Amino acid sequence: MWASRERPLSSEEMAVVEQNAVALGVTIDSLMENAGRAVAEEATRRLPTPPARVAVVAGTGNNGGDGLCAAFYLIQWGYAPEVWLIRPPAEIRSRAARRCFERIERRCPIHFRAPKSEELATMPLVVDALLGTGQSGILRSPVREAVEAIRTSRAPVLAVDVPTGITDPQGLRPAWTVCLMTLKDDMSAENCGEIVVRDIGIPEEAWRRTGPGEFLFFRAPDGKNDRGRTGRLIIIGGGPYSGAPGLAGLAALRSGGERATILAPGGAAERIQSFSPNLVVRAFGSERFRPTDVPGILEFVRAAPPRAIVVGMGAGNHPETIDALGRIERELAAEVPLVVDADGLLALPEPEFLPERGTVVATPNSGEFERVFSGPVKAPVTERAASARSSAGARRIVLLVKGEPDLISDGQSVFENRHHHPAMTVGGVGDVLAGVVGSLLAQGLRPLSAVRLAAWWTGEAGVRAAGRLGFGLVATDVIEELPPALVGGLERVRHSG
Repeated sequence: MWASRERPLSSEEMAVVEQNAVALGVTIDSLMENAGRAVAEEATRRLPTPPARVAVVAGTGNNGGDGLCAAFYLIQWGYAPEVWLIRPPAEIRSRAARRCFERIERRCPIHFRAPKSEELATMPLVVDALLGTGQSGILRSPVREAVEAIRTSRAPVLAVDVPTGITDPQGLRPAWTVCLMTLKDDMSAENCGEIVVRDIGIPEEAWRRTGPGEFLFFRAPDGKNDRGRTGRLIIIGGGPYSGAPGLAGLAALRSGGERATILAPGGAAERIQSFSPNLVVRAFGSERFRPTDVPGILEFVRAAPPRAIVVGMGAGNHPETIDALGRIERELAAEVPLVVDADGLLALPEPEFLPERGTVVATPNSGEFERVFSGPVKAPVTERAASARSSAGARRIVLLVKGEPDLISDGQSVFENRHHHPAMTVGGVGDVLAGVVGSLLAQGLRPLSAVRLAAWWTGEAGVRAAGRLGFGLVATDVIEELPPALVGGLERVRHSG
């Protein structure tokens, strides 16, 4: 199984995988059914023979649904489960979990409250199905009371997926944990007991390919801790080609960035400003970047530090320009998330200038991947993926190699993005993609998450544009489709399952 060979996943990453599985035709019902059966099988290995009693303490989310489904199978196999559902059944949050509740509603004792410790003390096993992935911080009522009852009962505990209160010092510390599909962040023998990983039927493609689930990475502003949109970014580019940084800036704004400020040579700055009044443009130097422009650029950036920087597109490959871009990248790589594109790739800093864990994203096309990273271009996908992983790890960056398919790697994992349209192979779309990556970094996404979402989202926008325009689309058409693609993507993951 792909995931079991990789690092543990965050709850957010696991939710993305599940949504991508749904997009591939796997239903939430089937995932919950497989999870419940796996939990029941692990429970029977730790129970006396039927009709042994077993307690299932469940919440109203999908983790609770897994526990209720396990109770169904235990009944089928002759055991005597007793269920504590800590909230009223009207609060069960998903259709799949409600179906599991309805299957056992009249077949075993069910209490709609937290258990008491004395009720659990004589149980040979307690199944913890209160909270799954996504829990954080200190436990709150009524989960806190249920956990306290389980703890004080001293009954053996089997946790479903992750123990309830894994991040709370007063959380459960079970004897066993049935981990579904792959290890999750923060899991260890100390807080999970013996960990058993069980497959629940998520297909391999959901792990290694981007999908509509990537929209779960998007962080919609809540209007509480900010005015609304967040994420100021700076784009450093232009010179011989003024359109490229303009496209990146407009794409950044259309993908949720609050402000896109473009730093360009004096000869290009006026042209870029004419593209749109939504862009903020500052001129440095004359017709191209030179090393003498670097101190002024660094002073401008540091005077009001942005949340992310995109550098390179449209700058040209004059030796003085590459020297200037190299100095900028080396100075800023450790200070702010950095997207390096196009001509900026020729100046990509060596690993000793970069943070230990990459906050630098490089976005080469196939030709640039070959020239800058010595990557194979016409080799099979598996060979190119291995090269992308190796290059990302050696350079301490997150790498997005644009092609068919796009390859994404942080040096540990490799993902493929196959969601785009042939009509998108037109000048400027790569600049759009870099702008979206920079915008998402500025909004606080982790680099790998930002790249995965940007690749799928830009592809979706291109597919939408091609549906209207066929092979006549241009880069600005893709930009205009970014907002509706986001709306549709968020609605899709919100209502799935």
